[in-house]
Amino acid sequence: MKIKAIRMFDGGFMNQPFAFGGEEGREAFDEQIIYRSSLQNFLIDTGDEVILIDTGFKTGYAAPAKKYGAPLYMGEKMADYMEAFAATGYKPEQVTKILITHKHNDHSDCIGEFPNAKVYIAPEDADAMKLEGDNIVRAGYGEAYHNFPNAMQVAGGLWFIEAKGHTRGNSIVILEDGDLFYMFHGDVTYCDAALKANKLSIVFEDLQAARETLDRVREFIAAHSTVYLSTHCPEGYENLEMKRVMKLV
Repeated sequence: MKIKAIRMFDGGFMNQPFAFGGEEGREAFDEQIIYRSSLQNFLIDTGDEVILIDTGFKTGYAAPAKKYGAPLYMGEKMADYMEAFAATGYKPEQVTKILITHKHNDHSDCIGEFPNAKVYIAPEDADAMKLEGDNIVRAGYGEAYHNFPNAMQVAGGLWFIEAKGHTRGNSIVILEDGDLFYMFHGDVTYCDAALKANKLSIVFEDLQAARETLDRVREFIAAHSTVYLSTHCPEGYENLEMKRVMKLV
């Protein structure tokens, strides 16, 4: 099995009110406290299948320019998503499944670039995106996975899990590797510091559901050796490279 980060932006920043202010409000936090930001999605080669976790912006996307004092700056562009995907050494035709954590463009724009892939996505976000076609799989869930009540297994040891809040159809993905668990979480948090501090970002569609999801994520991590793979901070690819297990305390 191989897991690779598909890296698009790096060298950015986010401030604490953006990353932590979902429940208490921005004013409760210090805008001069800054965390690193980046953008990456992920690829899993199981040996039998090539599976993508999210797909980034369309080719040619121009991110907002750097502005000091902004709540979020994604960083300098390293590559378009399809360029970054090509750098992994795979071809679009090899991808068999795409697991979309949620509908936002930085996670879903390039699903049409993979002609042989089934696209797994929660029904709420599939409907919001008006996705249609035989390749679209609206997640049925139907099984419990540890402390998550709604999940479905999409390959050996690979689980697509309901995790509402950031969007109404938000999902996470967990890959089992012996006693180690890789958690691809989309935007449950925007930075690892928020996970450790038990704080929600200001970006959500259902605050109560987002809180329930974060509680379940933290409960799972406390009970299992978990590599936490974030989309919007460099710890996402650093944790992967080092197989660094998340410690909440």
